[in-house]
Amino acid sequence: MKRTKQIAVWLLCALLLVCAGCAPASGGGQEKESVTVVLDWTPNTNHTGLFVALANGYFDQAGLDVEIVQPPEDGAELLVASGKAQYCVTFQDYLAPAYAGEQPLPITAVAAVIQHNSSGILSRKGEGMERPAGLEGHKYATWDLDVEKATIRQVMEADGGDFDKVELIPSTVTDEVSALESRSVDAIWVFYAWAGKACEVAGLETDYFAFADIDPVFDFYTPVIAANDAYLAQNPEAVKAFLAALSKGYQFAVDDPKAAADILMEAAPELKSNPELVYASQEFLAGEYIADAARWGEFDPERWAAFFRWLNENKLLTAPIDVNAGFTNEFLPEG
Repeated sequence: MKRTKQIAVWLLCALLLVCAGCAPASGGGQEKESVTVVLDWTPNTNHTGLFVALANGYFDQAGLDVEIVQPPEDGAELLVASGKAQYCVTFQDYLAPAYAGEQPLPITAVAAVIQHNSSGILSRKGEGMERPAGLEGHKYATWDLDVEKATIRQVMEADGGDFDKVELIPSTVTDEVSALESRSVDAIWVFYAWAGKACEVAGLETDYFAFADIDPVFDFYTPVIAANDAYLAQNPEAVKAFLAALSKGYQFAVDDPKAAADILMEAAPELKSNPELVYASQEFLAGEYIADAARWGEFDPERWAAFFRWLNENKLLTAPIDVNAGFTNEFLPEG
């Protein structure tokens, strides 16, 4: 859902340095505080809590007039950092380059949408790629990103494999089922909640391994809700109200995934073309939104820092970053 955007986001981050001091307009004397949330992609089950909170009136009850919009090309993080939107859906690995250098961009993660990284490598069943070393000699669809390749190299080497023996195929994958069935590629980096479930629904048998299961350093936060720093400083009560309402939306999705999926499909009718996938994905994520955390949205500081530390150690950014930068639990409702 996200990796095809990453190169442009990293390159464009530098352009926003001039906007670092910009702040979005507050609600002023309006009866309700108007805020905009920019998605990272087209609506999907990562976003269900947002649409539930909107449809069920949780935002309205919190005194908020919330607009949910899709991003311009590679633009969610850019709109928030420039102050043209208050919140966006993004990812810890996307945010990392924003904190490199002497002038970090003014954007902070305020809630974890899902507690654990559910991404990994999906392949056709029975072809030996159920473990990292098995990727040797097979075709992998790559975005040619340094972080991507370093991740796969590390898990392969830990399993006794050689990353240099993987056949790297430039990724044009938009449909994982078709790509695997056609044998144009053998292995794809996916988020199991969507692509993995899509294969199940289509009846395609697959093997899969999750990066976080192999090395805890890859259990970073993806996706997250991020906010403009100036807005956080100037509107702390509105932010708390927003996250309290959003927490209710995701709790609803945990408690009743089918009803939540129905709300999502009403908000995004294009998803009705494959309701079985939406229901399957929503059922899967019902156990992932909160998982083992004390409350929805909470960041584990050590897990956040571990991934940033790994980026620093492997020199995968233009400059070292503060491993504790970029997130806060300050605005979350009490568990």
